[in-house]
Amino acid sequence: MQKEVFQDLPLEDVLGDRFGRYSKYIIQERALPDARDGLKPVQRRILYAMYAEGNTHEKGFRKSAKTVGNVIGNFHPHGDSSVYDAMVRMSQEWKLRQLLVEMHGNNGSVDGDPPAAMRYTEARLSAISGELLKDIDKRTVDFIPNFDDTTEEPTVLPARFPSLLVNGSTGISAGYATEIPPHQLGEVIDAVIMKMDRPECTVEELMTVIKGPDFPTGGIIQGVDGIEKAYKTGKGKIIVRGKADIEEIRGGKKQIVITEIPYDVNKANLVKKIDDFRLDRKVEGIAEVRDETDRTGLRIVIELKKDGDAKGILNYLYKASDLQISYNFNMVAIHNQRPVLMGLQALLDAYISHQKEVVTKRSEYELSKAKARQHIVEGLMKALSILDEVIAAIRASKDKRDAKNNLMAAFDFTEAQAEAIVSLQLYRLTNTDITALQKEAEELAAEIEQLTAILASEKKLTGVIKKELKDVKKKYNDARRTVIEKEIEEIKVNLEVLIPNEEVIVTVTKDGYIKRTSLRSYSASGGKDLAMKETDRLLYKEEINTTDVLLVFTNKGNYLYLPVHELPDIRWKDLGQHLASLVTLEKDESVITTFAVKDFQEPHYLLFATKNGMIKRTELASYKVQRYSRALTAIKLKADDEVAGVHITNGKNQLFLATAFGYGLLFSEEEVSVVGPRAAGVKGINLKEGDSLVSLEVWGPEEEKDLLLVTQRGAVKKMKSTEFEPLSRAARGVIMLRELKANPHRVAALKLIDPGEQVVLQTEKGKIESFDFSKLKRSDRYSNGAFVIDEKESGRITAVWKLITPEE
Repeated sequence: MQKEVFQDLPLEDVLGDRFGRYSKYIIQERALPDARDGLKPVQRRILYAMYAEGNTHEKGFRKSAKTVGNVIGNFHPHGDSSVYDAMVRMSQEWKLRQLLVEMHGNNGSVDGDPPAAMRYTEARLSAISGELLKDIDKRTVDFIPNFDDTTEEPTVLPARFPSLLVNGSTGISAGYATEIPPHQLGEVIDAVIMKMDRPECTVEELMTVIKGPDFPTGGIIQGVDGIEKAYKTGKGKIIVRGKADIEEIRGGKKQIVITEIPYDVNKANLVKKIDDFRLDRKVEGIAEVRDETDRTGLRIVIELKKDGDAKGILNYLYKASDLQISYNFNMVAIHNQRPVLMGLQALLDAYISHQKEVVTKRSEYELSKAKARQHIVEGLMKALSILDEVIAAIRASKDKRDAKNNLMAAFDFTEAQAEAIVSLQLYRLTNTDITALQKEAEELAAEIEQLTAILASEKKLTGVIKKELKDVKKKYNDARRTVIEKEIEEIKVNLEVLIPNEEVIVTVTKDGYIKRTSLRSYSASGGKDLAMKETDRLLYKEEINTTDVLLVFTNKGNYLYLPVHELPDIRWKDLGQHLASLVTLEKDESVITTFAVKDFQEPHYLLFATKNGMIKRTELASYKVQRYSRALTAIKLKADDEVAGVHITNGKNQLFLATAFGYGLLFSEEEVSVVGPRAAGVKGINLKEGDSLVSLEVWGPEEEKDLLLVTQRGAVKKMKSTEFEPLSRAARGVIMLRELKANPHRVAALKLIDPGEQVVLQTEKGKIESFDFSKLKRSDRYSNGAFVIDEKESGRITAVWKLITPEE
């Protein structure tokens, strides 16, 4: 009994060793194509098995299952589905530029439908596959034993055309992936010939013949620079877009008709995605999406509504769907048994050196064959010239072996010649045969001379390769399918195309809940029962359009840019979504003001005032942005500062600043210079030690307004705006309260009020009361007003706001 031996090895060594071997196998024997014939092992084995069985293009079709069984049994001991899938792919005209297998039956579709099972389909090699295998039995390539040593298989095919570039390749192995696009056969052959004529030619020169990839599905490539980079380095990016035309149809409508789609895009998924845009109203103006593809060709029709912007919608489809994709070259192939990232020149060189080897080996094989035959023919001619003596010698012999020995002894024939003579049939002794032999001898001499010359001269060798490549081009060349455009077009998508133009109600609450509600939902509840937390209140409620943008400003000097159409559409009776779920906010950040903006190009300004008395004016256009996933800076603040007020102005208003100690300053907006969005602004008011700004109010140059001042002790007073003389910016301002020694009044808020407006006062003990101050008499600047809330009972006033009612 054999003794078991255990090895004590570290796990990482074992894993490393096993995975290393596995990776080597995956890279060399499975996922990457060979730089010479452009095939992966499974593809090579399928083609060779079909060739060996005589399943070629000039014979009939044969069941696919028979080929698959043959490949598995002889060359490729893996799953039948992997072999059949590879075989099917070689027969799909939307995957390969030149088909290698012809198939009868369902071999899948551009929509990603699976092919029929292999027991139903039939296949044979295509004519051009014959060129890949041509001369394989003339010892042109190396053969190795198959997996069970019962037969041999080729390590590479002779590949009489540059298959790797023509059909491209895609694959993922361990640590390497490859993505080589298909090309046009004639162009690639011209490039090979140019490279053979001028081995030092540049990529730019090669690109005069090989313009770029040529996808079987057509389409348009944009970005010649990307192609050039890929040809130089092996990596590069291009844009591939489908071919679409805009057509006029009945009733003044338009439709977009797509006749070609980008390479490797699933048509059914593309059609579904476009239809989803229509259903989800991601884009306005699409009436219907139809796939009208039939046996005459691909056709997707996108019918537009009467006022649909065809160009805008098409641009949106390019941007948002697979009607336009980016294709990334990653030209990795197996070269000298290792994966290499190869540019165009390296790929052409690898192919050319392979062809030189193939033609050299073929010539050597044919030469040895011709010399052997020449030797036999010489013997037969000599025998026919002394025929009677030869016959006499044979008749006098005991058997075949003796006859051969006698001939060799008597007439100096070699073993091979003697064998040919004794095997000669009697009819060959006619007169005509000697002339035929002489003719054959002449032909053999010429062939031997030609083959010797090819083997002796590199120039003649390349001449042969070029001639044979030109023959392939003549036989199989076709028209280019993909159009190449130099520049990548920048896609601009009009907002009008994307957004349903619809009036909605938008609400924002003090606690930061936001929502948009359809007018239908709003009307259904009559504007009552707005869902809101008990402690919360409405800060903003307007009927605005979905094409508008909401700007929400916070106390921390930030703003949120919220296109209305992107706001969550929520029923009136449901709580909105919190701003923090749309963008990230700081923990003590709160909303102070919200505006809706229709057009950022209007000559308006945003005006900010801060607690520390700074003021800043910036053009509204500066706040329009492309990226808005986070809170953006509206004004630069010092650490202890906060925003006290924000207004949209026209640049010609009067500004009024009010401080906690009761100072009021009126000055013209024109005194505030315009700065950028990230600036801190200028000093607005000269504050006393311990004082802070509480309000910023704005009104037109000639207008007369009522100002309502509320103190922390619950006193209110109304003043006319004309009580204040305009001063200049950064002054101290004038006093608006009578100074008391004990418990002085401090300004809680100052508001502009119009008749009929309700003002709400909130105290620190949570008491909330609303007032209509339209009947309140006006006071002068030196009074302290009248008490409306008892400070002792309810506590100080902490907040003042104008009432916004949910219902109209």
